[in-house]
Amino acid sequence: MFNLLSRYISNMTIEDINNFAIKKKISLSSDELEFTYEFIKKNWNQILSNPNNLNLDRYKNKYSEENFNKIKMLYIEYYSKYHNFF
Repeated sequence: MFNLLSRYISNMTIEDINNFAIKKKISLSSDELEFTYEFIKKNWNQILSNPNNLNLDRYKNKYSEENFNKIKMLYIEYYSKYHNFF
């Protein structure tokens, strides 16, 4: 599973992040988009290895209040669906 995710993440583009955000009704600024892209690229393995250690509140200042709340709810939704797979 990690090999599949590794290949997906390595091929993921900033446009993929933006398209996903738009699909989820999150309109990221260019700074928010860049931060999110870099964060995922650098940290995906650690997050999936131990998702309980992710403290999203540490990154609250990187997003508008509205976007941060949407991202946090999206994380909770996906974590509740998929955490048993990791």
